[in-house]
Amino acid sequence: MCGIVGYIGNKEAYPILINGLKRLEYRGYDSAGVSLLDGKNDISVLKKKGKVGELDEYARQHDISGNIGIGHTRWATHGEPNDINAHPHTSMNGHFTIIHNGIIENYGRLKKRLEDRSYVFETETDTEVLANLMEYIYLKGQVSAEIAVRLALHKAIGAYGLAILCKDEPDKLIAARRGSPLVIGVGEDEYFLASDATPIVEHTKSVIYLNDNDVAILGRDELVLKTIKNDKLTPKVQQLDMEIGDIEKNGYDHFMLKEIFEQPRSIKDTFRGRISTDRENISLGGLYSVLPVLEKAKRIIILGCGTSWHAGLIGEYLIEDLARMPVEVEYASEFRYRNPIINNDDVVITISQSGETADSLAAIQQARQAGATVLGICNVVGSSIPRETDAGVYTHAGPEIGVASTKAFTAQVTVLAMMAILLGKKRGQLEDTVFKNLIQELSDIPDKIEKILQFNHEFKKLAELYKEANNFLYLGRGYSFPVALEGALKLKEISYIHAEGYPAAEMKHGPIALIDENMPVVVIALQDKSYDKIVSNIQEIKARKGKVIALVTEGDTTIKEMADHVLEIPPTLESLASLLTVIPLQLLSYHIAVLRGCSVDQPRNLAKSVTVE
Repeated sequence: MCGIVGYIGNKEAYPILINGLKRLEYRGYDSAGVSLLDGKNDISVLKKKGKVGELDEYARQHDISGNIGIGHTRWATHGEPNDINAHPHTSMNGHFTIIHNGIIENYGRLKKRLEDRSYVFETETDTEVLANLMEYIYLKGQVSAEIAVRLALHKAIGAYGLAILCKDEPDKLIAARRGSPLVIGVGEDEYFLASDATPIVEHTKSVIYLNDNDVAILGRDELVLKTIKNDKLTPKVQQLDMEIGDIEKNGYDHFMLKEIFEQPRSIKDTFRGRISTDRENISLGGLYSVLPVLEKAKRIIILGCGTSWHAGLIGEYLIEDLARMPVEVEYASEFRYRNPIINNDDVVITISQSGETADSLAAIQQARQAGATVLGICNVVGSSIPRETDAGVYTHAGPEIGVASTKAFTAQVTVLAMMAILLGKKRGQLEDTVFKNLIQELSDIPDKIEKILQFNHEFKKLAELYKEANNFLYLGRGYSFPVALEGALKLKEISYIHAEGYPAAEMKHGPIALIDENMPVVVIALQDKSYDKIVSNIQEIKARKGKVIALVTEGDTTIKEMADHVLEIPPTLESLASLLTVIPLQLLSYHIAVLRGCSVDQPRNLAKSVTVE
């Protein structure tokens, strides 16, 4: 989950590295470091606990010259965040300096063998073990740095994205990947390296995505790509579909607020070219080759983690409701460990913003081995999940920098809605008028979100009233239940307030015991088939002096008389309402977090892409 950046060329490396780390800070921010190789073949290592800004302040007090360098921003796995455990790590005799994203699972055994050979360790990290293993092989075998790296990786079990310098070979930067993303930017007599494209886009649009077990040897004017078995590969250069403005705040106080306000556009971008201009048909080209299999699937299994799992729950409701197909939704992190039953006529859909979620990738491999057709819903072109699946659909949310996912969620739900509508039509479950009405309503969602966003100031006022709360309860029925879960997740992620989402019907089975005058309860209470039931739930909360924040359909007067606060949502179809109801919950969480002085874009202990198990 850490951020990696590297450079080799004729420019000064440090400005490229430090700016790249600032772009990548959403991937990890408990410590950071850089290593620079100067013209004298000396490798300097500068690292600091804390955020990238603290590293920059510290580094500028030292010599930061050099045309080759690597940088890292850390989300700790092995060893607490401190100056010593921060990356880069250097081998005992100083020959190798490396940065690493991932976990080396057999580091304990490797470390013991190296200690038996008189190696001494300074840190608690698995990364230092890898650096020393490379050096040991390098010195004992009298081999090149590249061979030492490949032989060391043969002995390493686990996941890694690596950037490596060897002081004896000062014109090379070596990169390697297994289970942790790396992308190479191709410039003119220069190469850039990063764990995702955000630090690269301002320098070049030409990129090469590394696959598992790839090793890249970068010179100033040459790139050699191999497997760890020494098989030569031909690099495939692709063009980035990203602009520098996509990864800047553009006047917003936080990336999260910018991304909340970008949702009308990101939803339009996700259905653009897929919904016909007359709003009467849907075409999902990424599913064209597997559509006959998908239509006839005996069962659909949706996998996801965190917010993507919540989107998957809505997908379950949509597909079962509109296409009348059986759907199960699983946490990808649990799926592979419980010996699930997977049949070759099942279709598995994996949802991931980054396309690099380690648990989801492991679950995909298990599903494929069982013979299932595996599809992906992903936001990042060139990431691992699209490459590992049989087919899929890209969302077009654009880069999401805020750790708490917002526009990725609504883009995922938009894709799932299009899939459900299309399947419903092809399976004969939707009449033409219903089919076209669903498409029309989905097309209108961005404008309705714009209307909600106009009342941003109201959510800030509400946040002022509840910023000191210690607990929140979120309730919803049907399609609104996953939104309740997502609303609770957003609040606890960024404000550190304990929050729980529940099906409203389950309130009497436990959570009602928590309700008193100090318990704010957010109730999603739209005018749908559960309306009368949800009104009863609100009355039960008020009878126990709970504070009710109700999301209601525009024009509702009944709940307005009962609730302490009412937030209105433009009317839409029940099946699409989650795309609207989630917006106020995102804004409420955002404003509460800001008022509490929390780090909104980089909440403690969290990182954007969970690339380790």
